[in-house]
Amino acid sequence: MKKWRVMNREAICLQLADKINHLKNNDKIISERLAGIRLLYGVEPGPRTPVMYQPGIIFLFSGHKIGYINKRKFRYDANEYLLLTVPLPFECETWATPEVPLAGIRLDIDVLQLQELLMDIGEDERFQLPMAASGINSATLSDEILCAVERLLDVMERPLDARILGKQIIREILYHVLMGPRGGALLALVSRQTHFSLISRVLKQIEMKYTENLNVEQLAAEANMSVSAFHHNFKAVTSTSPLQYLKKLPTA
Repeated sequence: MKKWRVMNREAICLQLADKINHLKNNDKIISERLAGIRLLYGVEPGPRTPVMYQPGIIFLFSGHKIGYINKRKFRYDANEYLLLTVPLPFECETWATPEVPLAGIRLDIDVLQLQELLMDIGEDERFQLPMAASGINSATLSDEILCAVERLLDVMERPLDARILGKQIIREILYHVLMGPRGGALLALVSRQTHFSLISRVLKQIEMKYTENLNVEQLAAEANMSVSAFHHNFKAVTSTSPLQYLKKLPTA
């Protein structure tokens, strides 16, 4: 941790961006060494474009992105990370230049690893999180997470270190996200028979059957909810209505 005492946060983020630039040409090898990781790097800005994001955590250390869902707007950058716990179509704008590239890392959420982590935490009284209703959240990128990501990028250069140490560092990152201000979103992801879990299950069905002629009444029945309750809970999780979600899928 000595390096952290002599380097400020901005310098650390610049160093991580350089590291990602160095590693990006070996992205396929990196993913083989450590599953569920994707490096992000680009020097060109991107206009507001429909995208489809899968559940995961995105940390950026340079550049930034702005996401749009209906009237909701959210930014993620070197100060705020993005936490997605459901598959979600939205529009995204990218800010990057050769001088200030977009550089970051995306981690898939390993539900089994998350469940094991929660089992280890157990009934600890210091762990008191309200479950989040929304499937898309942003939160402050803490020094603890930044330090752990730095170590993760370091071990990714060495195959044996990546294989032996990488998963534990990812677990550490997951722990800090879980204990952070939006940890309730991760808790909701593995909780059963909640409104969030029922909507999440329907979203998986939509993803598998989106080419079929789905309708809101059918989806509400899948969730065992009335149409009005389904509409309310669906919008709480995805920030969009069921019909709007279905319309956006083909363009994302």
